[in-house]
Amino acid sequence: MKIELTTRAEPKDAAALSEGIVGFNQKQVPGLEPIEAEVRFFVFARNEDGAAVGGIRAACYWNTLHIELLWLSDALRGQGAGGALLARAEAFAREQDCQIALVETTSWQARPFYEKCGYVCIAAIPDRPRGHSTYTLSKRLDAAPG
Repeated sequence: MKIELTTRAEPKDAAALSEGIVGFNQKQVPGLEPIEAEVRFFVFARNEDGAAVGGIRAACYWNTLHIELLWLSDALRGQGAGGALLARAEAFAREQDCQIALVETTSWQARPFYEKCGYVCIAAIPDRPRGHSTYTLSKRLDAAPG
C-alpha cells in the first residue's frame, strides 16, 4: 500500500471514495440517502438594485439542514434580515423533510443570534482558530413553535 496526499484528486479517485462510503453506509443503515443526494440552496437578501447584500448558503441531507454560512452587510445587521433569511431557510428545509438544523459559528460571529433564534450550543472547540472558539449549534425543526 502507498499513501498519497493531493490537493487535486482525479475524478475517478474522488468517485471511488464517494461510492465506497455510500456502500458502507447503506450496509450499516439500509435506505439511508447518500450525502451526494443533498439539496444545496441559497437564500439571498437583495437591495433595490438587485445586488446580494446578505444571504445563506446551506445544504439538506440526512434529514438535517446544514447551514454553511450566513452573511449580512453591515447596513442590514440588527434589522431583522438575519432572522428572516434563517426562517426562510428553515421553512425550505422542512419542505425537504429536515427535522434538525446544524450550524457552526465562531466566538466573534453569531452565537447569540442563533441562540435567540432557538438554537442550542451542543459543542465548543476552544482555540479554533487560535485565540478564539468554534461552536456547533442545533435546533429541532420538527418541534412545535413556542
